Amino acid sequence: MIQQVRHQGQILAIIIRDKFRREGIEFFTPPDFSKQLAYMCHPAGKIIQPHIHNPVACQVRYAQEVLFIKRGKLRADLYDEGQNYVQSLILEAGDVILLASGGHGFEVLEELEMIEVKQGPFTGEADKVVFNGITSKKNPQE
Repeated sequence: MIQQVRHQGQILAIIIRDKFRREGIEFFTPPDFSKQLAYMCHPAGKIIQPHIHNPVACQVRYAQEVLFIKRGKLRADLYDEGQNYVQSLILEAGDVILLASGGHGFEVLEELEMIEVKQGPFTGEADKVVFNGITSKKNPQE
């Protein structure tokens, strides 16, 4: 239900499948990631005390993204830092993926609704490098 995609010792993605269930709180990311991803399951009546987060100076090396698949089906193609294809994953309604490093491309397989949470601020075209990747016709894993 939890999948980490690693390549040459680096985490490219972390996937939490819709069927994952566990009591309490579980963090899936290492403490040094600029985006932290956790799952929380609490019983009715649980109180989470009001709180404010202290300002913390941090350096963001990569704009990590989290995608929440609400409806449909999406193929996510993962690449290493050198733009070399590593693997593809199929994401469905309820799945969550943290794109931690390397590159990624997508093909919508069924009409899709998703929510993206990404590091900001967004810098427009300076935010990414676009490159040629695989297509569904060339995908070795389909």
